[in-house]
Amino acid sequence: MQFDDGRDIGAGGSNGEVDDKVDEPTRLFRCLRCGISANATPHMRRGPEGRRTLCNACGIAWAKGKIRKVIDSDDQVDDATVAKMVPEVGMEFDNEDKAYEFYNRYAGHIGFSVRKSSSDKSADNITRSRTFVCSREGFRKDKKGAKEVKRPRPETRIGCSARMTINITSDGKYRIAEFLADHNHHPAPPSTLHMLRSQRVLTELQTTEADSSEDSTTLSRFPSGSFVRQPGEARNINILPADYRSSLHSKRMKNMQPGDAGAAVKYLQSMQMNNPSFFYAFQLDEDDKLTNIFWTDSKSRIDFSYFGDVVCLDTSSKINAHGRPLTLFLGVNHHKQICIFGAALLYDESMESFKWLFDTFKVATDGKQPKTILTDQSMAATAAITAAWTGIVHCLCPWQVYQNAVKHLNHIFQGSKTFAKDFSKCVYEYEEEEDFLLGWRTMLEKYDLRNNEWLRKLFEDRDKWASVYNRHVFTADIKSSLQSESASSALKKYLSPQFDLASFFKHFERVLDELRYAELQADFHASQSFPRIPPSKMLRQAANMYTPVVFEIFHREFEMSVDSVIYSCGETGTVSVTDKPGEYYVKFESSDFSVLCSCKKFESMGVQCCHVLKVLDFRNIKELPQKYFMGRWKRDAKSANTGNQEFLNDGASQTPSSSLNAPGQFTDHRQMQTNNQPNNDSSVSTFHQQGLHEDTQGSQGYTPLAGMQQPFMGSFHLHNGTGF
Repeated sequence: MQFDDGRDIGAGGSNGEVDDKVDEPTRLFRCLRCGISANATPHMRRGPEGRRTLCNACGIAWAKGKIRKVIDSDDQVDDATVAKMVPEVGMEFDNEDKAYEFYNRYAGHIGFSVRKSSSDKSADNITRSRTFVCSREGFRKDKKGAKEVKRPRPETRIGCSARMTINITSDGKYRIAEFLADHNHHPAPPSTLHMLRSQRVLTELQTTEADSSEDSTTLSRFPSGSFVRQPGEARNINILPADYRSSLHSKRMKNMQPGDAGAAVKYLQSMQMNNPSFFYAFQLDEDDKLTNIFWTDSKSRIDFSYFGDVVCLDTSSKINAHGRPLTLFLGVNHHKQICIFGAALLYDESMESFKWLFDTFKVATDGKQPKTILTDQSMAATAAITAAWTGIVHCLCPWQVYQNAVKHLNHIFQGSKTFAKDFSKCVYEYEEEEDFLLGWRTMLEKYDLRNNEWLRKLFEDRDKWASVYNRHVFTADIKSSLQSESASSALKKYLSPQFDLASFFKHFERVLDELRYAELQADFHASQSFPRIPPSKMLRQAANMYTPVVFEIFHREFEMSVDSVIYSCGETGTVSVTDKPGEYYVKFESSDFSVLCSCKKFESMGVQCCHVLKVLDFRNIKELPQKYFMGRWKRDAKSANTGNQEFLNDGASQTPSSSLNAPGQFTDHRQMQTNNQPNNDSSVSTFHQQGLHEDTQGSQGYTPLAGMQQPFMGSFHLHNGTGF
C-alpha cells in the first residue's frame, strides 16, 4: 500500500492548534460530570473545566463546594455477593444513613431509584422509624384548580409497593422491620443505572476531583463495556466471498489530502487493538494507493441487527466538492432517532467501488442485508445495489433529493419565500398522483422552471422518490428523522481540508457517542415514565407496547379516528374525518383480523392509521391485534426474544403488510404468506462476526378476541386524508 505524502503512518496534515478548535463546540453536548445531555437540563453552568461544562444540578453542587458522583457498581457480581446485598428483616445498621446506603446500593443493582418516605421522630428529633420506598411509589396528585394542559407530563409514580422500613432499637441502632421486594414495573436498563437519581450522591469537593482533561469525560461516559470482547473469548473466522475485490482496475477519481492515508490506518488499527470486534476494510486502486475506507464498531453492528430493515446511504457530503467524501449507512431506532451502522470514505465513486462497499458492509453485518435502501441519485450506486443485494427495495432518499435541490436551485430558494414550501409538498406531502402531477406542473410554471434540465431528470425518476409512488414501501418514516437530525450535517465542518483526518475521526466519535447517549436517555425515560392518557383499553395497550415517541404518533391517529364517521359498510362504506378531505378504503376480515387500508400508512411506517382504528372500533374490537404491533417500534425492540423479529429472523424479512391475503412479517399461527414481497436471496453467504446476537426464530401470534368468531368480511370507504 502506498501513502501519497510519504510520511509515517498516522502523520497528520496540520498542527496541534486544530484540536482546541475541535473540542470547543463539543463542550455543549453533555455535562462533563454526570453525562446528562445539554438538552435535558435547564442551564449549562460553569465547572472546574470551564464555562458551560456542567448541568444545572452539578453546577449548583460545585458552586457550593460539593460534587455529584455516581455510585460505583460492580459489573460482575457473584451469587454470594448478591445474597449479601438483599435486605432481610432483622438486619441492623449503626445509623439511618448506613441503612439508606445499603438499600440504595441494592436498588442500584436491581435497577430502581430510592426515595425517603414517611418517618416518625421523637420530641428530641430522633428518628424512631423511617421508610425507604421505590421512587415510583404512590401517585401524582393533581393540584386543585390547576388548568388542564395540552401536553401533560408523563407519569413517573405508578403505585409501586417496594419498600424497606427500619425501626430504632434500644441500643440506638436501626433494624429492618419490613422489606417488600416486588415492583409493579420493569427495572431500568443496566446501561442507564447511572441516570437514576438516588445513584448520584453529593460529596465534599476535593482538589483532585477537578479533572481538566475533557477527553477523560466524554467517551468514557457511555457504558460500552458490554460491547467489548473479553480476553479469551473465541473469535469467529470469516471467509470473504469469492467475487470480493479489494482493489480497483482503475485509478481513483479523487486525491487524498496529504497525511490522510497514514492517519486513517493509524486510527483504524488503534480502534481494532482496543476492541477486536471493530471492523474495517480498505480498497486500493491499480497503483496500490489507498482509495476507499470502510469502518464500523460492534455497537453499530448490533444496532443494525435490530434496526437494519431500512438503511439510508447518506452521501450528502459530496455536495461540497472540496471536502472529504464521507458516506454514512444510517438507520432509525425504536425512538425514531438516527443511528449510524457504518461509515466510509469513498475517493472513487465508480460502480466497482460501490459494489465493494456493499459487499464489505454485508460481511460486517453477518451476511444480513436491509429490506429497503434509500440512496442519492447515482447510476453507479443503483447498479451496485442490483449486483450486490438481491431482493431489496431501492428508492431515492427524499431528504437527499431536497438537499440536492438546494444545491442545484439555490438561486430559486434564495429568491423566493414560497418555493421551498412548494417543492417540499411535491417531495413529502402529496398522497394522490393527480395532486402530485398538478402540483409539479404548477410549480414549474410559477417559477419559470419548465426548461430546467435537473428538474426534468428528477421528474423522470419520480417513482423512486415521490412519496405518492412509494406508499407501499416500508421506510420506517426515516425521512422525518433525517429532516430533524442529520449526522452528516454535524460532521460537515470537519470534512474540510483545513482539519486533519485525525480531527475528523475524533469528532466522528463524539457525534457517534452523542447519538448513542440520546438513545440511552430515551431508553431510560421510556422505562421510568408512562404517558397520561384517557381511559381507553387500546391506548393503554399501545402505551405499554410502543416507545413514547411512537406512541404519540399512534395517539394522534387514535384521536383522528374518534372524529371519523362510517357512512356504510359491506361492499362499500365511507368513513369521513372532518379536518382533512380525502377518500380511503378499508377491507377487514374478522376471521383472522386482517385489515388493509388504501392509505398504506401501516405498510410504509408500521403504525396503524386512523381509518383502520375506526373500523376496528366499529366492529367492537377494543384492543389492537398483536400482529399489528411492529417489533422494531416496541419498548423491548432490542430484546433478542421479543424485539424486531421481522428483521432478526434472517430469510423471513418482508415488508409490513396488513392485506387480507398477507399480514406480512406479522404472521400468526396459520403462517399466512405474502405473495407480492421480494424474498431474500437464499444463496447469501453467512458470516459470524464477533459481538452480534444470534438469530432468533419464531413468529408473532395473537389471540382472537371474544365475540369475533363469526366470519365477516367488510369493505369500508373512508373519507379522510392523513399523513405525518
